[in-house]
Amino acid sequence: MNKDNSTHNNNTSSSLVSVSAATSASQFHTKNAKKVVLFYCTETKSLAEKIAAETDAIELRTISWGKFPDGFPNIFIPNAQGIRGQHVAFLASFSSPAVIFEQIPVIYALPKLFVASFSLVLPFFPTGTSERMEDEGDVATAFTLARLLSNIPISRGGPTSLVIFDIHALQERFYFGDNILPCFESGIPLLKRRLQDLPDSDNISIAFPDDGAWKRFHMQLQHFPTIVCAKVREGDQRIVRIKEGEPKGRHVVIVDDLVQSGGTLIECQKVLASHGAAKISAYVTHGIFPNKSWTRFGHDNGGHPETAFTYFWITDSCPLTVKEVMNKPPFEVLSLASSISTSLQI
Repeated sequence: MNKDNSTHNNNTSSSLVSVSAATSASQFHTKNAKKVVLFYCTETKSLAEKIAAETDAIELRTISWGKFPDGFPNIFIPNAQGIRGQHVAFLASFSSPAVIFEQIPVIYALPKLFVASFSLVLPFFPTGTSERMEDEGDVATAFTLARLLSNIPISRGGPTSLVIFDIHALQERFYFGDNILPCFESGIPLLKRRLQDLPDSDNISIAFPDDGAWKRFHMQLQHFPTIVCAKVREGDQRIVRIKEGEPKGRHVVIVDDLVQSGGTLIECQKVLASHGAAKISAYVTHGIFPNKSWTRFGHDNGGHPETAFTYFWITDSCPLTVKEVMNKPPFEVLSLASSISTSLQI
């Protein structure tokens, strides 16, 4: 479709590379596609516009996000009666506790407006690294957020559909109750498509920084030579070592679900470079980078894999990070827009 091609070309001309993680939504003929009204929060406006550009079946609608003088949310959904009987979705971003509190009232309100069905798209499930209780008194905030989402009111069409990309711990799918239908998607197909476009695509090896990342992603990347790293204790220090695989002469791409400070990735980079990797790149679905930690990752124009990265791919699941790293090598953003558009047709 011309509209899809135009959008794709525009995205390709910038550092934002939009590729499909599944069947493109453009394959759905408009006359057969499910019409969806898509609302969004302030942070996800750009991603929502890209999703709508994928197909004419998605109509964008705005919400008025205001505040009372005391700072509490003052929210209004214009023309609420106009969405009765329609399939409705909300594109959320839970980047901080404050914005979670702003969006939860909207997420609870939309299904009760006599809509045909309700879908919540939450690309990044933010408390996913707080799922374990290692000592009495630890609070598993991931479970608390899952309970909040599990209590979204049922719409006329049934339970809410929840779309999440690469949730941190797979067991978290069992935190959700019976009143919500979690749909777990992955950004790895975006990476595979991008790797196919590289001039040295026949020299790619995939490295996993730990056994957890290997268990999580190796089945999706089984056609690539694999390197597995592991942290071992030497005295009082924990040092990254190569557990299996050979990086010498290869363009090694480190793959994980998310990055925060980036310490593990940098340690992994150094050990791969010391074993002869020709180039080192990285991919994470969720680039969180608190306190501008993305500045730790320099760009390797060639010949310095021990100190910098050739590419660092992230998705646009964390909109605030995207704004910071856009057009700043080695970072490239692979858009989830087409994948989300397809998910809304399920």
